[in-house]
Amino acid sequence: MISPDTLVSLIQSQLPQSQVEVQDLTGTGDHYQAIVVSESFEGKSLVQQHQLVYQAVNTLMASEELHALALKTYTPQKWEAAQQANAIV
Repeated sequence: MISPDTLVSLIQSQLPQSQVEVQDLTGTGDHYQAIVVSESFEGKSLVQQHQLVYQAVNTLMASEELHALALKTYTPQKWEAAQQANAIV
Protein backbone atom coordinates (compact mmCIF):
# COMPACT_ATOMS: atom_id res chain seq x y z
CA MET A 1 0.00 0.00 0.00
CA ILE A 2 1.33 3.38 -1.04
CA SER A 3 0.54 6.50 0.92
CA PRO A 4 -0.56 9.73 -0.75
CA ASP A 5 2.44 11.44 0.85
CA THR A 6 4.78 8.98 -0.88
CA LEU A 7 3.27 9.82 -4.25
CA VAL A 8 3.50 13.54 -3.56
CA SER A 9 7.19 13.16 -2.66
CA LEU A 10 7.96 11.11 -5.76
CA ILE A 11 6.21 13.54 -8.08
CA GLN A 12 7.86 16.56 -6.45
CA SER A 13 11.27 14.89 -6.75
CA GLN A 14 10.68 14.67 -10.53
CA LEU A 15 9.07 18.11 -10.74
CA PRO A 16 10.66 20.35 -8.08
CA GLN A 17 8.59 23.32 -6.92
CA SER A 18 5.39 21.72 -8.19
CA GLN A 19 2.12 21.80 -6.31
CA VAL A 20 0.73 18.27 -5.91
CA GLU A 21 -2.53 17.03 -4.44
CA VAL A 22 -3.15 13.28 -4.24
CA GLN A 23 -6.37 11.51 -3.36
CA ASP A 24 -6.90 7.76 -2.78
CA LEU A 25 -9.87 6.90 -4.99
CA THR A 26 -10.72 3.48 -3.57
CA GLY A 27 -9.20 3.32 -0.09
CA THR A 28 -7.00 0.43 -1.18
CA GLY A 29 -3.78 2.42 -1.58
CA ASP A 30 -3.27 1.52 -5.23
CA HIS A 31 -5.74 3.70 -7.17
CA TYR A 32 -5.09 7.43 -6.96
CA GLN A 33 -5.93 10.74 -8.54
CA ALA A 34 -3.37 13.53 -8.65
CA ILE A 35 -3.56 17.20 -9.51
CA VAL A 36 -0.14 18.54 -10.45
CA VAL A 37 0.62 22.21 -11.09
CA SER A 38 4.10 22.90 -12.46
CA GLU A 39 5.97 25.47 -14.50
CA SER A 40 7.72 22.47 -16.10
CA PHE A 41 4.52 21.88 -18.09
CA GLU A 42 4.83 25.22 -19.89
CA GLY A 43 4.90 24.66 -23.67
CA LYS A 44 4.27 20.92 -23.37
CA SER A 45 1.30 18.94 -24.65
CA LEU A 46 -1.01 17.19 -22.21
CA VAL A 47 0.57 13.86 -23.13
CA GLN A 48 4.07 15.24 -22.45
CA GLN A 49 2.89 16.64 -19.10
CA HIS A 50 1.52 13.25 -18.08
CA GLN A 51 4.70 11.52 -19.22
CA LEU A 52 6.73 13.75 -16.88
CA VAL A 53 4.56 12.72 -13.94
CA TYR A 54 4.58 9.02 -14.87
CA GLN A 55 8.39 9.10 -14.98
CA ALA A 56 8.28 9.78 -11.24
CA VAL A 57 6.08 6.78 -10.45
CA ASN A 58 7.05 4.29 -13.16
CA THR A 59 8.85 1.98 -10.72
CA LEU A 60 5.71 1.68 -8.59
CA MET A 61 3.58 1.04 -11.66
CA ALA A 62 6.00 -1.54 -13.05
CA SER A 63 5.94 -3.42 -9.74
CA GLU A 64 2.12 -3.13 -9.69
CA GLU A 65 2.18 -1.44 -6.27
CA LEU A 66 0.38 1.39 -8.02
CA HIS A 67 -2.39 0.17 -10.30
CA ALA A 68 -3.90 3.45 -11.47
CA LEU A 69 -3.08 7.13 -11.38
CA ALA A 70 -5.59 9.54 -12.87
CA LEU A 71 -3.90 12.83 -13.67
CA LYS A 72 -4.95 16.42 -14.03
CA THR A 73 -1.98 18.59 -14.95
CA TYR A 74 -1.81 22.36 -15.19
CA THR A 75 0.65 25.14 -15.72
CA PRO A 76 0.36 27.77 -12.95
CA GLN A 77 -1.51 30.08 -15.35
CA LYS A 78 -4.00 27.36 -16.38
CA TRP A 79 -4.49 26.39 -12.73
CA GLU A 80 -5.29 29.98 -11.77
CA ALA A 81 -7.76 30.25 -14.65
CA ALA A 82 -9.42 26.96 -13.64
CA GLN A 83 -9.71 28.14 -10.03
CA GLN A 84 -11.27 31.43 -11.12
CA ALA A 85 -13.73 29.62 -13.41
CA ASN A 86 -14.79 27.35 -10.52
CA ALA A 87 -15.23 30.36 -8.21
CA ILE A 88 -17.59 32.00 -10.67
CA VAL A 89 -19.82 28.95 -11.15
